[in-house]
Amino acid sequence: MNISAGSGSTAPVQEVNPADDWKPTSWQDFPALQQASYPDPVALDLALKKLAELPPLVTSWEILSLREQIAEAQAGKRFVLQGGDCAESFAECCSPLITNRLKVLLQMSLALVHGLQMPVVRIGRFAGQYAKPRSSDVETRDGVTLPSYRGDLVNAFDFDEASRIPDPGRLLEAHKYSALTMNFVRSLADGGFADVHHTEYWELGWLDHSPLADEFHKLTESLGQSLRFMETITGRDVGSLKRVDFFTSHEALHLHYEQAQTRQVPRQWGWFNLGTHFPWIGMRTADLDGAHVEYFRGIRNPIGIKVGPGMDKGWLAALLEKLNPCREAGRIVLIHRMGEAKIEEHLPPLIRAVHDTGSPVLWIADPMHGNTESTGDGIKTRRFRKIMGEMDLAFEIHRDNDSRLGGVHLELTGENVTECTGGARDLSDEDLKRDYKSTVDPRLNYEQSLEMAMLIVRKHRQGV
Repeated sequence: MNISAGSGSTAPVQEVNPADDWKPTSWQDFPALQQASYPDPVALDLALKKLAELPPLVTSWEILSLREQIAEAQAGKRFVLQGGDCAESFAECCSPLITNRLKVLLQMSLALVHGLQMPVVRIGRFAGQYAKPRSSDVETRDGVTLPSYRGDLVNAFDFDEASRIPDPGRLLEAHKYSALTMNFVRSLADGGFADVHHTEYWELGWLDHSPLADEFHKLTESLGQSLRFMETITGRDVGSLKRVDFFTSHEALHLHYEQAQTRQVPRQWGWFNLGTHFPWIGMRTADLDGAHVEYFRGIRNPIGIKVGPGMDKGWLAALLEKLNPCREAGRIVLIHRMGEAKIEEHLPPLIRAVHDTGSPVLWIADPMHGNTESTGDGIKTRRFRKIMGEMDLAFEIHRDNDSRLGGVHLELTGENVTECTGGARDLSDEDLKRDYKSTVDPRLNYEQSLEMAMLIVRKHRQGV
């Protein structure tokens, strides 16, 4: 579901031959990690057959459009903003939450477009981010052991046996809620929600209480003046800026779910995952001989690969060779997630190793996952100063290694939550107890997200 926006002309994606000896079920011949264990295989098979018959959530031409835009980002002509919830829930598929999430992404992209002076590719972590990897298959509380919560795609969060048993019916529910989310986002964009001529429609009610409010208002006023000037001298409305592109993404973790939505389409060769525009593979499932890498090998979508401090040069080079053997532009996005304390040691050799392969990649930074910690009370959080510290170092490290940081990947929400400490309001550990809603990982709230975008612009200007 690309929500069209006059994205401009793009160079065609290079055409190559499809992966040899591959089909959507090929992954089943390889070790598959992080998969749910369903007690009723017949029910699972019936759900997957039904899922395979449902209409696709995205189209092949939207996927190829995203590949072209990523290729332009690789060439330094675009910047990628990827953001959304750590894990969506079915219960949160409602208009206020979706609207606020879209608003904060639009506000961030406005700051980035104006500050970086280049188009921004907007990729939401929504409409499918219903599965999460777990460090253990089971969870024990007070002597009771049950299956771990693997996201609403698989089971429910409540700690009781009925909730935690993997339910195949949830695969169909996930498709339904993804479709509802996409449809609402499309309606908002088609209705002029993203019109930069009317940035007052974007305002979240509590922004006016933020220390960043004045800076944001100056930014929108400056953009409005620039638009009016362009329209005055050209005599035409800058219509392409009334709407924006939005692409969807999620971690392609549950391989049965992904397989059921992997299809061939008329007038195109190969296979597309039509459940999302941009699937990514996590560090826990990036084994060279594993099922996830085998699955990703055969789809034509642009794909992301999470890169952590545990990945070495040989592993990363081998992944690029296996997943992009023809060195196609727009195919691979490397999302590094090192942590502020480890990025200076681990990222430079990986950048040099990728450069030596000659494979075109887009590097984007995920400064969230490597900076997760727990407070003395056992509350999981992330410190804003460490998140921004990793972003600062990422820009510097890429510049020092003749590389380019072309995007950012953030877990965020448009809600007024208190899950990450610090930021403009200097949230403390005690503030975490006030409005902590995430069931998995802590997210930046609306204000911290906007502050992050503005700080990225400042850092980019320092390096220009």
